[in-house]
Amino acid sequence: MSEKIEPRRLPGEISSLDEEAARDLRVITLERSVLEDNDRIAAQNRALFARHGIYVLNLISSPGAGKTSLLVETLYRMRGKLRCAVVEGDQQTAHDAQRIAGTGAPVVQINTRGGCHLNAAQVRSALEHLPLDELELIFIENVGNLVCPSSFDLGENEKIVLMSITEGEDKPVKYPQAFALARLMVLTKIDLLPHLRFDMELCESFACRVNPQIEIIKTSVFNDSGLDSWLDAMRKRAGR
Repeated sequence: MSEKIEPRRLPGEISSLDEEAARDLRVITLERSVLEDNDRIAAQNRALFARHGIYVLNLISSPGAGKTSLLVETLYRMRGKLRCAVVEGDQQTAHDAQRIAGTGAPVVQINTRGGCHLNAAQVRSALEHLPLDELELIFIENVGNLVCPSSFDLGENEKIVLMSITEGEDKPVKYPQAFALARLMVLTKIDLLPHLRFDMELCESFACRVNPQIEIIKTSVFNDSGLDSWLDAMRKRAGR
């Protein structure tokens, strides 16, 4: 019977299994470092907002859920009543920022160049271009994604999750972190209800299963449904 020969290992050398464990360790360490750095800057952002008396909302949704359309309508209706600004996050283009600028509200575009979320350092850089002394409410429109933006604190007062009824009822249970962290869920495009097989009761039950305290507002910018409730919620958050 032939003798089993173990591969020779030099001092300090690691096997393939060790390499995998070390790689996992490096990933975990790097992720922890990234999040710690982000949280430190987010705390600085939060302190800055507090000094200026600004309430800040981080809007999270899938692409195409209607964040920009809701913001444009909101800014038009708040003009002269509540001093608002927008930090606009996209991977590429300034299309949404241009739409926001058309309302007359201050807006800063952040292009992440492929990044799937905004981070606190990007928001801090954007704040240098906003008239903070003149503002009461800032909307941060995050990159369209229900996963990554949930993990990054930007210094906001709260996260708001938006969901279009065209996405199906199960988004809250498929992407629970975004809904669990939000105080408010905004259902958009409800004017399409007659044309879709969407179970509103089931959707609300999914959202409440993930977050029993979540507030739900149903909106449509096309027929004005729910916009008064949405605007009231924004004024209340800004202390107006």
